Amino acid sequence: MEIERVSREIIKPSSPTPSHLRIYPLSFIDNMFVCNVPLLLFYNPNKSSDQNLKISQFKRSLSHVLSKYYIFAGRLNDRITIECNDQGVSFLVTKIKNKLSEILKNPEEKLLNSLFADGLQWKQTDSSYALVAIQINCFECGGMAISICMNHKCGDASTLVNFAKEWAIINQKLEEENGEELLILPFPLLEGGASIFPQKNLPIFPEYVLNLKKNMVCKRFVFQPSIIKFLKELASSGSVLYPSRVLVVKAWIYKHAVSSMGLNFKTFSFQMAVDLRKRMIPPLSENCVGNIVWMSSMFADNEEMELKDVVCKIKEGLSEFCDVYPKLFGGNNFSLLYEFLNKNIDLKSKTKDGIGFSSWCNFPIYEVDFGWGKPTWVTTCGCPWKNFTILMDRKDGNGIDAIISLEENHMTKFEHEYVELLRYASPKVVTNSKIATCGFS
Repeated sequence: MEIERVSREIIKPSSPTPSHLRIYPLSFIDNMFVCNVPLLLFYNPNKSSDQNLKISQFKRSLSHVLSKYYIFAGRLNDRITIECNDQGVSFLVTKIKNKLSEILKNPEEKLLNSLFADGLQWKQTDSSYALVAIQINCFECGGMAISICMNHKCGDASTLVNFAKEWAIINQKLEEENGEELLILPFPLLEGGASIFPQKNLPIFPEYVLNLKKNMVCKRFVFQPSIIKFLKELASSGSVLYPSRVLVVKAWIYKHAVSSMGLNFKTFSFQMAVDLRKRMIPPLSENCVGNIVWMSSMFADNEEMELKDVVCKIKEGLSEFCDVYPKLFGGNNFSLLYEFLNKNIDLKSKTKDGIGFSSWCNFPIYEVDFGWGKPTWVTTCGCPWKNFTILMDRKDGNGIDAIISLEENHMTKFEHEYVELLRYASPKVVTNSKIATCGFS
């Protein structure tokens, strides 16, 4: 794939950030993250306007949305604050001498990586670097791929998707109003960062260092609606009569990751990132900026479990988590918080390994319409940690893409389990060995 860089510049907020909003304190959860979260959106060609006009409009709308998300245009001051100094975000434009359909037909990791600014996906950057980097990739057919990398200290995947959606909404308004300028004034992000989870007298938690190994591989597995329907029927029980699609996919991946590593459930832990916005007391807005997430852990008592038992255990673990954590985060119960953390650490020390999950399903990623149509495919790039899975919606809203990282020898066994699943659930789909490695390798 031939890529030509056309331009690189810094886009600043359309309105200056007031002095009283210049220092944005990070929460104790924000402080734990060091990498950049990547999002990649693909758009089919359309005839509404040429690409140069679109690029110009992208820059104007981005400048406007940065007045609202003013922390994104700042710089890290130290581990506990962002200086909202309006230095701006990185904005790159490239031209690609290929058709978009060629990428979508075979979305290999190397190709997807090249669509991100400076290769920042899941990488750590120093305090001088922009907190957000955007690259607009223009294909010769007229299609586009828009990549966004956001420093994880600014927020979680929900924050990133909401930012992209609001940027798109403003871009639509500029399109509708024939370029008329909008007035968007900065306002305090009262529902973000340390206002929810203050650092206070807590010691700064250790940062999550990416646990990558040379023999780790990352691949995408597609769970079509027919496969999910099959798993739901298999996993249904008196305890969980109607398991969700996300729950059954998590349970199946967990179960077969265990067997692929030659371990059992008692020695292999399960963790998943839980969005706390709706679970806080009172609930928070879905538009909350920041890392409003925490890891829920599940430790099994039995060495072997059927899929329906795994589903029940995960559901039970999430219920216990939701009963406890809102109370811990909702006040000043920091001693209880540490007690809960230490309990999880103690339980995890008794296991040999584990797998983590982050579900981006049900985020409005396919609603990010800049005025020229909704994306044809949205994905992220790779996986940040060993034994980690990111789940994302397919465009139909029913299927799921699972991006999974495992050690190479474990991945080979896991792929075999996936092929066997397809043989049972969708025999017609099993035509060749490539079905197990849709995407990354």
